[in-house]
Amino acid sequence: MRIIGYRKEHPITFSASSALLTEGAFFNDEIHLLPTGNTTFIPKGIFRFKSHEAANQHQQDCLIEAMVQIALERS
Repeated sequence: MRIIGYRKEHPITFSASSALLTEGAFFNDEIHLLPTGNTTFIPKGIFRFKSHEAANQHQQDCLIEAMVQIALERS
C-alpha cells in the first residue's frame, strides 16, 4: 500500500479550542462552495445507447452545454 500525505487526527475533547473552531468554520465554508445535487448537467430520463462511445459522447455534449450556460451566466 502506498501512503500519500498524512492527516493529523485531532483528539476528542469536551471543550473546544479556538483553533479547532476556526478550522471547522473554514471547512464548513469550503463544503458550501461545492456544487449541489442540482448541477448534474445530464437531463432527466432514460437513455439507451448502442455503444459506450455513444454514451460518452452524450455525456460530453451535456457537459459542454452546461459549461456554455455557466459561461454565459458569468459574463
